[in-house]
Amino acid sequence: MIDGLFWVLKHIAQGYADIAYVLTNLGSIFDFSDKENLLYVIFYGGSSRMFFAFFDIFLTIFVIGLFYRAFLWRTVRALEGFANATGRLFAWAGLFMVLQQTMIVFLQRIFRVSDITLSPFGVGFTKQLGWWAEMLKAENALIVTLCVAYTFVQGGHVRVDLVYSRISFRAKKVVDMLGALLFIMPSMVLVWMYGWYYMFRHLITPSVSASDELEKLLRKSGIVRWNVETIGVSPSGFDAYFLFKVMMVAFAGMMLIQAAAFFYRSWLEFVEGPESENKHLDKDVLNDEIAAKAAAIH
Repeated sequence: MIDGLFWVLKHIAQGYADIAYVLTNLGSIFDFSDKENLLYVIFYGGSSRMFFAFFDIFLTIFVIGLFYRAFLWRTVRALEGFANATGRLFAWAGLFMVLQQTMIVFLQRIFRVSDITLSPFGVGFTKQLGWWAEMLKAENALIVTLCVAYTFVQGGHVRVDLVYSRISFRAKKVVDMLGALLFIMPSMVLVWMYGWYYMFRHLITPSVSASDELEKLLRKSGIVRWNVETIGVSPSGFDAYFLFKVMMVAFAGMMLIQAAAFFYRSWLEFVEGPESENKHLDKDVLNDEIAAKAAAIH
C-alpha cells in the first residue's frame, strides 16, 4: 500500500517535471527531422507519464478552482465551448454524406460515369466512383468520433437510469463526479494508449508497439521513416485509411478533456446547489423551442 502510494506521488511529481520540460523545449521536441525525437514522442505519448501529465493539469486546475470558482467556471465554459465548436463543425459531414451519396447514385445510374473530377480552384482532382463511395465511411467516422464530446455536452447520450432520477440533486452530482473519474477517464486512457501506437503503426515503419521499451524504439531511429498508410480496401477505393486511426486518438483525447469538464461542472453544481444546474451551458435549441419561449415571453 505504501509502495503504491509512493509510486503515484513520484509519478505526479514526474508529471510536473515533464510538463515544464515540454513547455521549455517545444521546438527541439517536435523537430521530427531528428528521428530520435519522433520516437521519444511516440513512446511518451502512449505511456503512463503522458497520463500523469494530464492528471497533473487536471489536478492543478481543480485545486485552483477550490479557491476561485470563477476560474473553474471559465475553464468549464472553455472546454465545453471547444467540444461544441468541434461538434457543430464536423456535424456538417452528415449533410455532405447525403449530398455525396445522391451525387454518386445520380451520376452512376443516369450518366454511367466511372469517375468524378472536382476542380474548384482550377486544379483537377479525379477519383473513381468507388473512391467517393468509400469516402462516406470517413465522413461517417468524423461524426462518430469528433461529435461524441459535443453530444455529451448537449445531453444527447444514452442513459440507463436505474436510481439516478430518484436521488437528490447533490447525490446526482456525486454520481456524475464518480462516473467521470472511474468510468470515462480510465476507459478513454486505455483507448488513447493503445490507439496511439495503433495510429503510428500506420504512419511510420518499422512498426511500433505498446510493449516496446524505449531502448528498443531508439535502436530503430536509424531506419525509421514515414510510411503513411494509403492502401484501400479495393484498388480504386478510398486510400486514406490512416485518418481512421487519427480520428480514434482524437476521439479519446476529446472525451478525456470533456470528462474533466464534466467533473468540474458537477463539483461546481454540487457546491452551489440546484440553482446552478446547467449554468453557462451552451445547449442547442430547436426552432420550435425558440418559438415556444418567445411566445411565453410575450
